Amino acid sequence: MNPVILKLGGSVITDKSKPMTPKQGEIERLAREIALAHVERLVIVHGGGSYGHPLAKKYKIAEGYENRKQLLGFSLTREAMVTLNQIVVDQLIRRNVPSVGVQPSAIATTQNGRINRIELDPLRRMLELRLVPVLYGDAVLDAKLGFTILSGDQLAVELALSLGSNLVVFGVDVDGLCTADPKADPAARLLETVGREQLEAMVSSIGGSRTPDVTGGMKGKVREALPLVRRGIKVHIVNACSPENVYKALVGRKVRGTVLGDKLE
Repeated sequence: MNPVILKLGGSVITDKSKPMTPKQGEIERLAREIALAHVERLVIVHGGGSYGHPLAKKYKIAEGYENRKQLLGFSLTREAMVTLNQIVVDQLIRRNVPSVGVQPSAIATTQNGRINRIELDPLRRMLELRLVPVLYGDAVLDAKLGFTILSGDQLAVELALSLGSNLVVFGVDVDGLCTADPKADPAARLLETVGREQLEAMVSSIGGSRTPDVTGGMKGKVREALPLVRRGIKVHIVNACSPENVYKALVGRKVRGTVLGDKLE
C-alpha cells in the first residue's frame, strides 16, 4: 500500500509570534485526528514554526556557512527542532500511534539547498512494520553551502516522490490556496481546484508568509508541490486549524480546501 504523506505547517502547531511556543491544544487535537484516521502507512512531516525559524533567521543558516559564529546557531536550530518533534511524537504515542521521530539531518544532505542524497531504507522498513515516521524541517549539511535549511515542504515532496505516495496532505493555517492572502484581504476567494497549467502560472504571483519563515510560506508550498502534480499525485491543502479537516483529508472524505492537479477523483 502506498504511504500517505501528511505535512503539518509550523504555524499550525506553534505560535509563531512567540519563540519556542507550541500550540499544545492543537497538537493534541491533531494527534487524536491522526489516531482516529487509522492510516495504514503514514509519514508525518512538520514545520519549524516558532522553534526553528527564528533561530535559523538569526544565524542565517539558510544562506550557508560564512563564519564560526553560525556553528552555534546550527546546533541551536537543530536542538530546537528536536524539542518540537518530541512534543509532537509524545502526543501521538499517547494516542497509541506508534510514532518514531526521525532526524532529517542524519539521513539527508543537500546541494545548494536541494536534496541530493537521502537514505530511505529505514523509512521503508518502518512503514513495512506500520510504524509512523515523524520528520521535520531541519538544519542540514550542504555540499556547496556547508549547511542550510531543508524545509519540511521540500522534504515531504521528496518522500512522496521516492516512496510512491498517491496522496499528500498539506495542513496549513488557512483554508487553502486563495486568490489573495486571506489574512490580509477579506475579499480573498478560496480556489477549490487548481489544475497543473493554472498552478504553474500562479507560482510567481503567490505572496509569501507575513511572519518570519525562511522557507517561503504558501509560495514555497505551491512551488514544491509542482513535481507532485506533474507526477499525477493528489495534493490536498486544508486548514489544519479547523477540527476534523485533517481527519477527513486522511480518510478521503470531502473537506473544504484546495485540490491540486488535473486528473483527480
